[in-house]
Amino acid sequence: MSESVLQPDPRRWKALAFIALAQLMVVLDATIVNIALPSAQADLGISDANRQWVITAYALAFGGLLLFGGRIADLWGRRRTFIVGLSGFALASAVGGAAANTGVLLGARALQGVFGALLAPAALSLLAVMFTEAKERAKAFGIFGAIAGGGGAIGLILGGLLTEYMNWRWTFFVNIPFAAVAITGAVLVIREPAQGRNSNKLDIPGVLLVTSGLVALVYGFTRAESDGWTSGITLGLFAAAAVLLIAFVLVERSVKAPLLPLRVVTDRNRGGVYLSLGLAVIGMFGLFLFLTYYLQVVLRYSPVVTGLAFLPMVAGMITGSTQIGARLMTRVPARYLMTPGFAVASLGLLILTQIKVDSSYPVHILPGLVLMGLGMGTAFMPAMSLATHGVQPRDAGVASAMVNTSQQVGGAIGTALLNTIAASSATAYVKAHMAKATSPELFKVQTMVHSFSTAIWWSFGILLLAAAISFVFINIGRPDAQVEGASTEDAVPVLVH
Repeated sequence: MSESVLQPDPRRWKALAFIALAQLMVVLDATIVNIALPSAQADLGISDANRQWVITAYALAFGGLLLFGGRIADLWGRRRTFIVGLSGFALASAVGGAAANTGVLLGARALQGVFGALLAPAALSLLAVMFTEAKERAKAFGIFGAIAGGGGAIGLILGGLLTEYMNWRWTFFVNIPFAAVAITGAVLVIREPAQGRNSNKLDIPGVLLVTSGLVALVYGFTRAESDGWTSGITLGLFAAAAVLLIAFVLVERSVKAPLLPLRVVTDRNRGGVYLSLGLAVIGMFGLFLFLTYYLQVVLRYSPVVTGLAFLPMVAGMITGSTQIGARLMTRVPARYLMTPGFAVASLGLLILTQIKVDSSYPVHILPGLVLMGLGMGTAFMPAMSLATHGVQPRDAGVASAMVNTSQQVGGAIGTALLNTIAASSATAYVKAHMAKATSPELFKVQTMVHSFSTAIWWSFGILLLAAAISFVFINIGRPDAQVEGASTEDAVPVLVH
């Protein structure tokens, strides 16, 4: 590996457009199906017990296989992995859109997760090796971060439009043109540097241990929602996850070519990014989940209006990422963007804890959404860039995969955790207030709003914890922060070839 920095790829900005499009497709797919789920359930006769698997099958496959996908990108080539991931995702989407029964739909969702696990880390690591100049890199990751942060809300809008005016099946079919354009662009425009390819063999024991461990962890939280935290199967899954993940760490310390080189996660800055981002995503999932139900069920918004109600949050994310984060990243240490960003987002959640049965959108909801978007956008951009800070180029794929892993596992855990909290809160509220209820219908809505508010309080606390972790762990920019060849003069990490 030469010590000189490679000349920037002249087509890198065109490549960014296609990489960002692919990332948008993957991120919005996590939420676009949520809006369509009631229609799909009625059409295919999916039982109430099985409907959660339309969401969970995707999260399980995605979260469980991301590290594997990141290492495949390093071994096989990021561009090739990117194209294969896009092609498989489009095929799985076509199968899901044409599904005639529950089994085919669930299988298609799992297959989307598998190919998403190839696609997502390949996309992020392509950016890491194509943009090597500090200010350009800040701008590129600003755009990418805005899409990663806002894609979920865009999915809600698009899901509402497609479900209301076309058919729930189009929430799957819409991925096909996205993928076709991105594949064409990847073939014509994207070129990755030849340096940095990891030629070691795949760590099969590591793949099996971390995949089964993460699946057990996510599935444990999913079962906690339905069976309770102290049920035998829930505790058994958590115990299995602990054993498998501890075994994974021990294996990674001893094998010659580990799936996840521990140097990637033991660096305090990268570790701080993965942990704080995972916690922040738990908070975000709480907001999307409960605010969507609140707007549709309590305020009786249509699917389209519900989606549009999230637009100010998307605008806030884009503004925070491209105008605040990208402009300050080369001047301000990363933790002074991430910590205030998470804190501002938590303030938005604090406002949203005050929702009532008859809350006004402009007065009670809009300010919270704007603050949430601004804060998360500002924090996401440096987090995405720091994911590959100081890593050797051959580890760029797996370092990128860790960001997506923290997001997907955090999102799956957050959905189950906050659902359980909301359900417990609703039960307690009914016991305490049932005797005073005058209208059964009104009492049902009041119970629902109380449970949503309680869950959002927890999201607020979790985001504050994310802010604290980012402040304590992330020290890029300080004079003593020399890490693996990174320059302390740049808040933006630059890969050295």
